[in-house]
Amino acid sequence: MAGETRSRGKAAGSREKTTRSARGGLATPVRPDPTLARVVGSDTMTRAALTKIVWDYVKTNNLQDPKDRRTIQADDNLRPVFGGKDRVSMFEMTKLVNEHVSPA
Repeated sequence: MAGETRSRGKAAGSREKTTRSARGGLATPVRPDPTLARVVGSDTMTRAALTKIVWDYVKTNNLQDPKDRRTIQADDNLRPVFGGKDRVSMFEMTKLVNEHVSPA
């Protein structure tokens, strides 16, 4: 047995390729509630598409603070989504938007 090597299945460092379906995170389909639908529409979409639409809305309506681009200034449509706040960070915005969606 000295000098013999045993195979333990897969070669070291190799990875088995598997086909996986998207189950969570940004690929999760969601449906916006009526408050968020005023900004993004009411169609079912993935979280990734929802985030892109919200950011497009922010940029189109010039809602980023010019001095601190990480801060979003709410307009009349976003204020209810932001829980009545006039300003939120982009990280807080994501959390607040997620409170207005349900699984599709």
